[in-house]
Amino acid sequence: MAPSAEQLSFKEVFRIAGLRRLWFGQLISVFGDFLALFAVIGYVSFKLHGTPEQVTGISIAYLIPLALFGPLAGVFVDRWHVKATMIASDLTRGILALSLVFMHNIWGIYATFFGISMLSSFFSPAQSVTVRAIVPKEGLMSANALLMQAFQITRILSPSAASAIVAALGTSACYYLDATSFLFSAFMLSGIVINRAVAAPAAGGVRSVLDQLFSGMKFIFTHAAISFVVVAMGAGMFAMSCFGPLIAIYVRDLLKQGNGLYGVLSSLIGVGMMGGSFLLPRLTKGRRKEMVVLAGLLMIALAIVITALVQVAAVTALGMFGVGFGVAFIIAPAQALFQQETPVAMVGRVSSSFMSVLTCSQVFGLMISGTIAQAIGIRNLFFASAALLAGVAVFGYFRLQSR
Repeated sequence: MAPSAEQLSFKEVFRIAGLRRLWFGQLISVFGDFLALFAVIGYVSFKLHGTPEQVTGISIAYLIPLALFGPLAGVFVDRWHVKATMIASDLTRGILALSLVFMHNIWGIYATFFGISMLSSFFSPAQSVTVRAIVPKEGLMSANALLMQAFQITRILSPSAASAIVAALGTSACYYLDATSFLFSAFMLSGIVINRAVAAPAAGGVRSVLDQLFSGMKFIFTHAAISFVVVAMGAGMFAMSCFGPLIAIYVRDLLKQGNGLYGVLSSLIGVGMMGGSFLLPRLTKGRRKEMVVLAGLLMIALAIVITALVQVAAVTALGMFGVGFGVAFIIAPAQALFQQETPVAMVGRVSSSFMSVLTCSQVFGLMISGTIAQAIGIRNLFFASAALLAGVAVFGYFRLQSR
């Protein structure tokens, strides 16, 4: 495969009116989502006196639909008008977010987050199709990096904002703001012009849908670069899910520090992702996207090893920044590769299948990380996570070279 063509800069990509509207819409919408999530976790923890399993159940209720129904949603996204799909998803999710004001039991909260996730499983592939339709191939890397920056900005700012809003106005204020953020996103999307042919629904009902679903999966696993990126991202997400939730325990038991340091370290992962995404187009100019993903895996592995080897707060902070920096070199290039290499008519189902693999890996990692850490110790789990990432990177390098 030849090196990539000259990539467009952030400034050049941001001049695209449609992407600019999508970026601002997602910045506000994701910020609202984080506000609602923090408010819900606080409500369940302190008002309902929820158990750890009940608090964790909120994340599980949100992840399950993305893992199970995402690929199927992608089939319909490839058939439907993507702008109408995204606007309908935003408006319906806004209503569900508003319903949290009236939810006072844990099962109602689970059901609401499950429903929001079901609708998000349609929005995410539709957004990927939109980016592919409105951005030239040379700008896909920068476009995805910009969208990732919007996510990280909200991740860094939302915890303190949510705490201040809850303290001043109460939990319900976060839900009202989340519902409003979905309305804002729908308004921004309404002004985007998307020139994309819509496939006519094929005859055959359920069998036709399943045929299209499997055709998308077949494309993924018969394309050398994309199949590797799917495996690499799945392994990366699994390793991160084993590593990430136990940072707090690492800080408490090995660094002998408290919640303050844990908060700083969590923020540094987001700062590292922002820094990596900002430098990404400049550092990867002319590089093959799958090789950039390999580099990202190795960066994360090295950062985790450094964290486990040197039990000093400053070194741990550097490691967390390095983890975030490496993640930026995986997510944006992987998304750009999917959008560039996938036939336009299949972008929805390929993108959603990709997200399903990531979500399943994340759920599996969350489920077993505590048990593994209990058996072999946190440091050894960190080393094992790093070894998995490095092993996937080495395997992927030789596999891609052989192709």
